[in-house]
Amino acid sequence: MSVLCCFYAQSGASSTRISSWLMQPLVLCVFVMTVARGQVRYSIPEEMTKGSLVGNIVQDLGLDVKRLKSGRARIFTEDSREYIGLNVDKGTLLVKERIDREELCAQVSPCSLHFQIILENPMELHRIDVEILDINDHAPVFINKEIHIQISELAIPGARYSIDSAKDPDVGLNSLQTYKLNPNDHFVLKTLSHTDGTKYVEMVLQTPLDREKQEEYNLILTAFDGGSPQKTGTLKINIIVLDANDNAPVFSQSVYTALVAENASMGSLVLKVSATDADQGTNKQVSYSFSQSSKGISNIFNVDPSYGDILITGLLDFEKTKKYELNVVATDIGGLTDTAKVMVEITDVNDNAPVINVISFSNPLPENSAPETVIAMLNVKDLDSGENGQVRCLINPSLPFQIRQSSSNFYSLITDQILDREKMSEYNCQSNATDGDASGCFTNLERIFQLFRIIRLFTQT
Repeated sequence: MSVLCCFYAQSGASSTRISSWLMQPLVLCVFVMTVARGQVRYSIPEEMTKGSLVGNIVQDLGLDVKRLKSGRARIFTEDSREYIGLNVDKGTLLVKERIDREELCAQVSPCSLHFQIILENPMELHRIDVEILDINDHAPVFINKEIHIQISELAIPGARYSIDSAKDPDVGLNSLQTYKLNPNDHFVLKTLSHTDGTKYVEMVLQTPLDREKQEEYNLILTAFDGGSPQKTGTLKINIIVLDANDNAPVFSQSVYTALVAENASMGSLVLKVSATDADQGTNKQVSYSFSQSSKGISNIFNVDPSYGDILITGLLDFEKTKKYELNVVATDIGGLTDTAKVMVEITDVNDNAPVINVISFSNPLPENSAPETVIAMLNVKDLDSGENGQVRCLINPSLPFQIRQSSSNFYSLITDQILDREKMSEYNCQSNATDGDASGCFTNLERIFQLFRIIRLFTQT
């Protein structure tokens, strides 16, 4: 004889059927399993050699090596890649793979690895956080080694010429700090910051240029980071002196922001940028383009050169990229420029189904198992964010099992009463992880992931 039992994992919605379950009285129980008794945090520098010691979990979690072996201790990560390994014989954590902080976290700081150590008999779950510290392993780099700028001989002192910033993937003091321009007889260098804290560079004309005296200037811009030893990157700037243009375009804003849903169709308008030029006639005509540092996203966005409309030309995916930074250049006919930053934030839609992983399963089950015996541990994960990524698990209270949340994304299936193999020897269980919309009812947009397990009972003498 068997019984079908269903688990539901759902975010922001519940069916009429589930709501009726919730109206029935529920019995609150204490888990038999040992939930995360402690949380340990370590800090290590990136690029450590394989096999390097991270920490001693036997000492830091108050365990012993015998317990690690008897409990078949292992590491569980919510993705498939393990950077840290567990030496069960010594109770230590070791570097298992090369860790590149920039590859792992980009500019996010602090950068941490999160995983769990799982033991059985009885079951235990311990959370481990390993912060990856930055080292100065990158020098500032300009997108191009050499650029050409055209400047009118009538440009007045104070005219500004934007330069694409150097990029340094390191963070903190190890990242880009200062610039130096040489020679600087006619120009002074200014390092400015956007409202979000990122830096950019402008050359400001100090004394007028005379094309009849000198038609070209060759300058070297050097970028310095703050590491020890200090690292640098250089850019060669070739200035061509032209006639007749004494005003540079000016954007209406230095920073533009926009919110775009990840399912926005190609051709959709993100926003419109606008720059004006005080000159008259052809000298006031402005064209728009992405700076060279933004060329890598030309397959995602495009800017209309005449009107400044920024359009979507590729597919967006919130789970891959949550934010884009675009540098738009306004250029007039004489070569004077202004640069504005466009921050495009991608908003999440419910386009990912939740996934159930059974990380531990005790089967068959003795019929004399006490109530609240842990049968299985489940990990339920949804890549979406906010309400789209929130799940909760329910089970029909008429069945002899309950499902309880032990920690974030982890659930335990436990017995709810004494079982009798002679009355019922097998349970066929179906678990559903569902994320619906936030309206409180299921829709055709809901995502369901199903997992089937057979629970068998046996007589223990």
